[in-house]
This record gives sequence, C-alpha cells and structure tokens, in this order.
Amino acid sequence: MGRSLVFSTNIPLRFSQTPRSISPRVHPNQYQPYKFTANSPLGHQKVGFLSTNSTRKLCTGALLSEVSNQRQYPKVGAKSTGPIPPSQLIEVVETAAKAGAEVVMDAVNKPRNITYKGLTDLVTDTDKMSEAAILEVVKRNFGDHLILGEEGGIIGDTSSDYLWCIDPLDGTTNFAHCYPSFAVSVGVLFRGNPAAASVVEFVGGPMCWNTRTFSATAGGGAFCNGQKIHPSHTDKVEQSLLVTGFGYEHDDAWITNIELFKEFTDISRGVRRLGAAAVDMCHVALGVAEAYWEYCLKPWDMAAGVLLKKLVVQ
Repeated sequence: MGRSLVFSTNIPLRFSQTPRSISPRVHPNQYQPYKFTANSPLGHQKVGFLSTNSTRKLCTGALLSEVSNQRQYPKVGAKSTGPIPPSQLIEVVETAAKAGAEVVMDAVNKPRNITYKGLTDLVTDTDKMSEAAILEVVKRNFGDHLILGEEGGIIGDTSSDYLWCIDPLDGTTNFAHCYPSFAVSVGVLFRGNPAAASVVEFVGGPMCWNTRTFSATAGGGAFCNGQKIHPSHTDKVEQSLLVTGFGYEHDDAWITNIELFKEFTDISRGVRRLGAAAVDMCHVALGVAEAYWEYCLKPWDMAAGVLLKKLVVQ
C-alpha cells in the first residue's frame, strides 16, 4: 500500500491527543525506496518513491512525533540535477508544463468530451492533448530521456538516468465539472529522485480562470510565479488545516482514510479534500495548509509536488 505524507515543517506535526487509528510503533523496515527497472513486475509504479505493505494500524506512523528515529524515513529529492545544469532543466520543465496548461486553458470553458478509465475514473480529450503538447517539448529537448505519462505510459530509453513524470491534467474530475482545483504537473527524476518540477495550478472559476506556476530544482529552492515561497511554521495538529485525498478504488486504504478523515477533523482546524494531489502538495509548500496525506498515489501524482515541498523548507 503506497502513501504520501507531506508536512509544512521539517518535523512531523505534534498531537495533543493521538487519533485512534494511529499506532505509535512503526517497524523500521516499513518504508522501502524503490527504483525503476524495466523488468519490474509493478512497472512504472516503482519509480523512486515509497511503498509499503503495512497494516491499517501502521499506516500513519510517520505523523507521530513519538517516532524517535527520524532516519528511518528516506529523504526524497536528488542532491543535484546531474550533468544537465539546473537552469537548463527547469527551463524545459516549465516550458513543458506551460505548454500543457495552454491546452487546458483553451478548453476550460468549452464542452468536454469525457470517457472512462474505470467506473468513476474520467479522462478527457484535454488530458490527451495536454500530454501530447508536453511530450513534444520534452522530446525536442531531451530525446534520450525516459518518460512516464499518465495517459501514454512509459516511452523512451530505459537506461537513462532521467525520468520525466507527467500528469497532463491532475484533477480531471474537477476539470470536467469546472471545479477550480486542477493542474498540469511535470516532474523530472535524476537517478530515482526528483530533480526539477513545475506545477501550473488553475485558479478562479468559470469565466474568470487564471493560473499560477510553482517550480523547483534540486538545491535551488521553490517558487510561485517567480517568488520564493515559505511553508507554515505551525507544528501542532489542533492549530493546523490538513489536506487529504481519496482514490477511485474503495479498498482497505480508502476505508482507513475515511476513518482518519473523521478523526483528524475532530482534532484539527479542519480537513480539506480538493481532488488534485499536485495542488494539495503545492498548497502545503505555499503555507496555506500544514500537512497533506494520501494513499496509493502514482508517480505522476507525486513527482513534482514532493520536490516543491522538500525544497520549500530548505
């Protein structure tokens, strides 16, 4: 069971009372970093992120300040952007994300052509067109890199040190309903860890849409519309606004998160569920929410957001 836990500070949030679903004991081997391999039985789901087969009682141990050995949680984020200079890499990342965002902006006030990947998992023509626009930018600049797109899957050279994770329209259901919480997300991993990222968030609403662009490079800090951003310094749950998300599969992880949603609502200032993981992580990086958690995210959901969050606290 994979999950994402994102905090606004370098230390976990502290509880004045512990939610009933959380066990204070976490086995040190619970978290294991995975690298992408072409022959992996799980394919692109094992790309430099964290996965675990923990039980429901262990699922949120990373939230507890009682966990004494913080080193058991691997840090996410490359030490550098590799042989490609940060300025060159982030320029292409931002150009690619903005190319996708232009496609989305052109379609945002028009009728949608909606199909389904599952019972409630939507995909639109805009998802596919946005991904095509992003791919064109990436291939033109780095034709030998490996690319993982939500709609197109894995393409490119599997021996490359670079992996591009593309979510051409994070929050498709929101987009389909003109609900203002969706984004275009582009992240690049260098040897399995995020090295550069850009998220173009759509803000406003019908007939007044606008965007803001988040960006980050390894060692270079995190920015929104060119201005350096800072997280909240709140470290107490009862003083925090939290954010979470729910997947399309109503499995054990979904049931666990429903329970956590109720419990965290009781002990925090509130829990929001916006429906776009990249947006949620950007909001933590921006300091408008204190923490975010979610289960079973895919690499394209996380690649850009986790780097933005990591760098904003440096």
